[in-house]
Amino acid sequence: MDQNNVNVDVNDLIKRRLEELEKLSEQNFETYAYEYDVDSFSSIIKSNYAELEGQDVKIAGRIMAIRRMGKASFAHIQDKHGRIQIYLKRDDIGDSYNAFKLLDIGDIIGITGYVFKTKTGEISVHARELKLLAKSIRPIPIAKEVVDENGNRTVYDQFADRELRYRQRYVDLIVNPDIKEVFKKRSAIVSHIRKFLDENEFIEVETPVLQPLYGGAAARPFITHHNTLDMRLYLRIADELYLKRLIVGGFDRVYEISKDFRNEGIDKTHNPEFTMLELYVAYKDYNWMMEFVEQMVGNVCKEVFGKMEFEVEGKKIDFTGPWKRVSMVNEIQKHTGINVISSSKEALQKELKERGIELNGGESKGKMIDQLFEATIQPGLIQPTFVMDYPVELSPLAKKHRSKEGLVERFEGFILGREICNAFSELNDPIDQRQRFESQARMGEEGDEEAHLIDEDYIKAMEYGMPPTAGLGVGIDRLVMLLTNQPSIRDVILFPHMRPDKG
Repeated sequence: MDQNNVNVDVNDLIKRRLEELEKLSEQNFETYAYEYDVDSFSSIIKSNYAELEGQDVKIAGRIMAIRRMGKASFAHIQDKHGRIQIYLKRDDIGDSYNAFKLLDIGDIIGITGYVFKTKTGEISVHARELKLLAKSIRPIPIAKEVVDENGNRTVYDQFADRELRYRQRYVDLIVNPDIKEVFKKRSAIVSHIRKFLDENEFIEVETPVLQPLYGGAAARPFITHHNTLDMRLYLRIADELYLKRLIVGGFDRVYEISKDFRNEGIDKTHNPEFTMLELYVAYKDYNWMMEFVEQMVGNVCKEVFGKMEFEVEGKKIDFTGPWKRVSMVNEIQKHTGINVISSSKEALQKELKERGIELNGGESKGKMIDQLFEATIQPGLIQPTFVMDYPVELSPLAKKHRSKEGLVERFEGFILGREICNAFSELNDPIDQRQRFESQARMGEEGDEEAHLIDEDYIKAMEYGMPPTAGLGVGIDRLVMLLTNQPSIRDVILFPHMRPDKG
């Protein structure tokens, strides 16, 4: 279809609707109302027809279909629960019927009328009063459905272009109302996580979004500037270091559900702005945290969805605990024959190049181990799995393993090849922490853009004494993707980041 012709058609429709708006104003018909006292909804009317038949109701919604027949007309309006038919008759609504002739699909109206069934048995509202609440200037893309003599349905003009749907989510929600169910489920998931944590004696807190130093993860930050203080600030990449300061201060169980920001690529599991749950528990370790994750995710599955088994991208995923537990180092050695602890940096570089994994020359040994894991192990982690005991180079904030040299007590949870959570027995030795930060600083000097900065204030806090602590981060967007069977992170974020529109 010629895009220029589409634009001309849309412009013509907008011009016509503006003319209709002017005519409505000339008839002293209000076009943008201040309020409307709705007392019922489509689903309530349909499910309680026996009690409501003949009763007056006040409903409001967007016109999604119109069938005009001279002195009477039918229309379907869409409210937050679905659609319902309305019947309008000139003899019943008087001059408002003339105004109705100037209304279009997309206009938002209020109807007062009584509940009845048409001759075809469709539950409807017979209008006694019509009020225009908002005139739609821009036409919405309504799909057209044609049924042939064999009952085969063909749908035309669907608002199906995924990129356009992400850019114009407001239109997507109008014409694809089922999309709302994903975001209702997202809201319920977050609510039940919050409820579960509150019931387990966690305290919800808020930590700074603008930070003088970024930290708590391996990622590049977004940078901004505070004019009055004349200082550089960073949008947080994680909440970790501030939440652990609260553990030092005596809060034994804290959590935050917040927006984090990472200046990195965009793909089906990454968005520069994303939602993270972080929580910290004093006097616990990563073994305790694994069981806690199983309980928390299981609680969400049961409370929100009423089941523990889900079909995701054609695969059945069972969230029932206990989840499988494997060693990162052992899994890599099993699949590649490489002992990443004893291998030199040069040997890892050679292995990665032979596997076609691109290197820029500035990678640390830990970064290369991570790349090898992502290429050889991660895609095969389909059922819920905890990958445990990472090399120390990968985890500057995790406590050294109590019995395995060169490793830290860390796990990540993977489902369908995606990381959904990350947890440590937290490092609480300030001397070891300083050495780790200094090692990260050297990695940064060698070209690792994701190396951790030295945070002197955080070390100072640790020097006052931090109890043994278990910490956890959960990617809310990725968890929602899995539980609602959505293929892209953009499908679970209402307004995802997009490239600039060429138009």
